[in-house]
Amino acid sequence: MIVYEATKDEFLKDVFDDELVNNIVSNYNSKIGRINEREVRSWDNSMQYMYRVLSDSEIPKDAGVAIEFKIPHTSKRVDFLISGSDQDAKQSIVIVELKQWETVEKMEGKEAIVKTVINRGVRETTHPSYQAWSYAALIKDYNENAQQEDIQLYPCAYLHNYINQGEQDPLTDPVYDYYIEEAPVFVKGDSGKLRDFIKRYIKHGDNKEILYTIDKGRIRPSKSLQDSLNSMLQGNREFVMIDEQKVVYETALHLSREALRTNTKQVLIVEGGPGTGKSVLAINLLVEATNRSLVAQYITKNAAPRNIYATKLKQNFRKGHIDNLFVGSGSYINAPANEFDVLVVDEAHRLNEKSGLFSNLGENQVKEIIDASKLAVFFIDERQRVTLKDIGSNGMIKKFASELGAAVSMVKLESQFRCNGSDGYLSWMDDVLQIRETANSNYIGTNYDFRIYKDPNEMRQEIEKLNKKNNKSRMVAGYCWNWIKEGKSNTNFHDIELPEHKFSMSWNLDNSATWAIDEKSVNEIGCIHTCQGLEFDYVGVVIGDDLVYRDGEVITDYTKRAKTDNSLKGLKKMLKEKPEKAKQLADEIIRNTYRTLMTRGQKGCFVYCTDKELEGYFKERVRDIQQSYGENEFFRKMPRVAEDKEDYKN
Repeated sequence: MIVYEATKDEFLKDVFDDELVNNIVSNYNSKIGRINEREVRSWDNSMQYMYRVLSDSEIPKDAGVAIEFKIPHTSKRVDFLISGSDQDAKQSIVIVELKQWETVEKMEGKEAIVKTVINRGVRETTHPSYQAWSYAALIKDYNENAQQEDIQLYPCAYLHNYINQGEQDPLTDPVYDYYIEEAPVFVKGDSGKLRDFIKRYIKHGDNKEILYTIDKGRIRPSKSLQDSLNSMLQGNREFVMIDEQKVVYETALHLSREALRTNTKQVLIVEGGPGTGKSVLAINLLVEATNRSLVAQYITKNAAPRNIYATKLKQNFRKGHIDNLFVGSGSYINAPANEFDVLVVDEAHRLNEKSGLFSNLGENQVKEIIDASKLAVFFIDERQRVTLKDIGSNGMIKKFASELGAAVSMVKLESQFRCNGSDGYLSWMDDVLQIRETANSNYIGTNYDFRIYKDPNEMRQEIEKLNKKNNKSRMVAGYCWNWIKEGKSNTNFHDIELPEHKFSMSWNLDNSATWAIDEKSVNEIGCIHTCQGLEFDYVGVVIGDDLVYRDGEVITDYTKRAKTDNSLKGLKKMLKEKPEKAKQLADEIIRNTYRTLMTRGQKGCFVYCTDKELEGYFKERVRDIQQSYGENEFFRKMPRVAEDKEDYKN
């Protein structure tokens, strides 16, 4: 998706007539959502500089110009692109990452990381050359047309407010040479050099055709983490880390070195919502720490991700080696202090207080993990706590870190890599489930496939059809139906029944530790415990009677949860002792469960509600989106957001 596109001449005219920013803002509001004033000022400033750079008769008049190109599978956007062809007639795009920065501080011991002023505060971020290079790499990785048409991408960065500091300039310090070579960096006074860089690759104009080709390019399926583990452990690059992902990665590696160098205990808390790349980063850290001969392990409370990763890896690696890398959160009860160099905890919000089958072993999993490691990295999203036993929180991690003398660092992941890179969908979902009010209450992004089904059989048929492509679509449900013991190993025994629709399915089988990747799992419905921490292309969610809509409110009802569900085990006792707290926790768990289920889909989420008022509420919220776009624009961009277009008119 491109916010603004024009030929070079049209761009120059828009800047000269002071129409460019107005056009960008108008397009941005219709394609993406609200724009803040700071971004508008940045555009106004930066485009004046690009006007000067492109005011050269040797740059073709009909070269394509694009502003704010959305990178596939992320919420990130490239600032500026110029398209055309070089002297050998090869299709080319020059990518320019624009920065308002005036100062830069070199960061020792962190690859491609600098420190600068961002949003009125000093922050660590990626070097501009790394950022431009990583954006180009992602476009090449995921845009089918860019690959098939062999479109050449040439990234660079332009810091038009930054004054060259001479020989000791931190921006061009030799530690950044690799990425500066891949993506040159230009500063104030370098407009001529940037112009020459563009002219080297844009000799002939294309009248925006290459921009159109890349904008309309089919997005290839995202590299699935579980499909890439083998390659990663053999040292191959599978995922390009961008922006704050790279900052988190380098921060963790830096802290691991500091812990060993200074003999101090370190804790890193990484906050991030669904799809922000927590698991990708966790695995990358495990791989790199292992490559550096550090004793490292990957930890999850939930067995499903571990089982998936281990199953994939045991095809090429020794079973014992893999079992030593992927472990459960209760493995550190008797571990000696500082036995491990690095412990990487994924889904840290799922940690329990006690361990063991009967929850009677150890003191506290958070404390035990910190005690057993020199560096403990906790990846956490407190809104994904889905049982009463889930105790992982920032506060608890800090408490035990303090008790054990560990220094605490905190970082956040903001970029969205799931739900087709739509931050809007995640914000909308929080607003719809009334978890929190968000600014984007009527926007879900233009590429995410959200549907509401009246009939669960139709939803199931669509999921089965999509699953035939690559075995990455699944049915899931809230835990409102008992998991009947007698049928746990029989897919023909149907636990979940909706008689009014003649719909019935089995819960995932008790021997299906790898439900997320098994070929026949599309015939079973997964629960929160078999899919949390994993992702699919499409997910069909059956919302049970524990979530309903009454008198303008989304209401939870813990009494509708299945008796076989252990998520609320202990609630009866808590209701007697602390009734208000018990009700609040039960409410959070149910909302968090559906939030988690409805954010497993990379490309789409389909929903069936047993409560018809809730179904009507979802439809009303979709109507609000429709009205904010205008009907034609809405259905042109999101033709499958509704199961039945006519239903939205009536």
